Amino acid sequence: MTPVELSRTVLHAVRRAVDVGELSVPLPTRAVVTPPGPGGRGDYATNIALQLARPAGRPALQVAEILRPHLRDTVGVADVEITGPGFLNIHLDQGAATAALVREILDHGDHLGNDYGHSQALDGAVIPLRIPYDIRAEVVADTLVRIIATQGGRAEVDHARPGEPVDLRPVPAPEDPTPLGPDAARWALLHPAAHDRPRITADHLLQRESNPLFRVRYAHSRARALVRNAARLGFEAAPGDVPDATAAPLTRALAEYPTALAQAAAHRAPDRLARHLVAVADGLLGFQHTVLPLGEEKPSAAHRARLALAEAAGTVLAGGLSLLGISAPDYL
Repeated sequence: MTPVELSRTVLHAVRRAVDVGELSVPLPTRAVVTPPGPGGRGDYATNIALQLARPAGRPALQVAEILRPHLRDTVGVADVEITGPGFLNIHLDQGAATAALVREILDHGDHLGNDYGHSQALDGAVIPLRIPYDIRAEVVADTLVRIIATQGGRAEVDHARPGEPVDLRPVPAPEDPTPLGPDAARWALLHPAAHDRPRITADHLLQRESNPLFRVRYAHSRARALVRNAARLGFEAAPGDVPDATAAPLTRALAEYPTALAQAAAHRAPDRLARHLVAVADGLLGFQHTVLPLGEEKPSAAHRARLALAEAAGTVLAGGLSLLGISAPDYL
């Protein structure tokens, strides 16, 4: 279950409490779901009870107690605890959560493009991006146009004259990055944070693990290769429980992708998306060896579930690279 899906689950719990007369409040339009803070437990936490306490005319702890059973009865939720002044801490059923996460990603597209992680957080907002005449600023702004659009907003890019204020001024590249080629040049300009000076070196072209761009594109190509090889073995992906410990970093990175995308839009920081793609890639590369049957082993439900998780990772990597303006080859 993704944070976006879990947010909808929290809103549904509020609606059920209102429908049965346990709460009398206007239905909120959004519920914030985040990893638990200090003193929290479980996989995610929400402050919805604190948000509703005043309109409900009840203490937040009492509102949390009302919402708790409605959340706990949801498919994919294993348990709900209340901590602090009324935070609801949600423990997910990891098997059901992984299957739901993979299903959501695959339902939102394929390796050629997808809208997983898109939201309406910036619905209708027009974001001005006044930039200097500089190649890095141009590339960052071009990328932000696409990233902001994933959150329902629209970026308008304009160039500032010398001496005029700007909205976006990343540290310029020390030299022209175009000799690196379009993909490596864009990565060199986008992967560092805006306040960091980008490195324009041939390291971005190396096909080695030390090169994060290579790891991301290689991981995508491995996901596509796993799908092709599974087809030759006569089986396809089917979302399901993936209990392997090696899958945990990948599952976590995929679940957190919508948050990374939203933060990249909100903070005008495409580097957040680039770095998160590295986390997804590393998760997949650490997990890929478990996907296909070995030796005389027959394909099983576990293999189909692992393949679905790998395919979902490839879908996210392709979508993220597309937003950065970087190609995602099937063969590398």
